[in-house]
Amino acid sequence: MHPALAPVVIVFGTAASYVLGMQIGVPELVPVLNVLPAFPFMIASLRRGRVGEAIGRMLIWAAALAVCSTAASYLSPVETASLFIRGDAYRREMFLFVLTGQGREGEIRQFLPQHLGHAAIFSGLALATGSVLAMPLGALLMNYMGHYVGALASASLHPWRAIALAWVPWAIIRVASFVTLGVVLGAPVLSRVARFEYRLRDQRRWMVLAIAGLLIDIVLKWALAPWWRLWIKAAAGW
Repeated sequence: MHPALAPVVIVFGTAASYVLGMQIGVPELVPVLNVLPAFPFMIASLRRGRVGEAIGRMLIWAAALAVCSTAASYLSPVETASLFIRGDAYRREMFLFVLTGQGREGEIRQFLPQHLGHAAIFSGLALATGSVLAMPLGALLMNYMGHYVGALASASLHPWRAIALAWVPWAIIRVASFVTLGVVLGAPVLSRVARFEYRLRDQRRWMVLAIAGLLIDIVLKWALAPWWRLWIKAAAGW
């Protein structure tokens, strides 16, 4: 396959994974199905020594996850509430925060341990399994975030504005950082299985960018979340 076609296959394959997931109706399978269209392209890039290309392809995949999970939840919020693991719980948590300002989202002492825990678990799974388990975890996180945004838009007076605001900039930075970690930390195991040359110590630039992104995410969320929610609330018309 021509490399230029990879993004198209990733996007359409990811969209198809949601359709298939809805047909099967098993929540635990959805993140696995989500990963299948993109993972071979990541490996193909790594085998050619193109780490940046592998990260770029997986960023396209993450964007497709965001669009598809948001659209599915906007169109069918009740169905995706049970299909996306932790979807409804996260929606309730975020709706409460948007309405009242109460909850983990606006309090660094509550959200920081969760962020650090997610990053540690994701990174550990990437190193241990060649990202075979890390990327589905990333898809799971993306899906329940997308469910909140889609359900919010479905309940909003200005759905497009609500979507644009609810996918907050610090969350986008966090997603990009996780994707980068998943590719870079997963490659050592993949290189042994698929027999290609790869040295983790050569990827310091990507590691620094990913860690910096996670730090920026925390700082921006701490500084902006309490009043950013007011913009989201206004877009929702609540």
